Amino acid sequence: MFSASILLQILACALYNNWWPMLSALMYVLVPMPCLFFGGGSTQFLISRDGGGWIDAAKFLTGASAMGSFAIPIILRHAHMISTGAMFIEFTSFVIFVCTVLCFHRASLEDDW
Repeated sequence: MFSASILLQILACALYNNWWPMLSALMYVLVPMPCLFFGGGSTQFLISRDGGGWIDAAKFLTGASAMGSFAIPIILRHAHMISTGAMFIEFTSFVIFVCTVLCFHRASLEDDW
């Protein structure tokens, strides 16, 4: 699923001969960083109600980078830097990426694999 997401990301750029949509791929790299740095590589802290300075910062940074992945194609389309088709391909890529992350999160919660 992750490979399909990246393929759509590249297709959004290559089909319309415009590489600005690759900016949202940068956000795909930034989304897991708070989990790695503040959560110890686990996604358990995202669903916990426990707070604290670093945990709250990690939740905020994860949410901000996830919204950035969604907002960048909209901003680029509004600025007429990408076409509408590229924007919709970007959204499809983002939805597939989110599904991949949710599947990973669910698999990491279950110990009976």
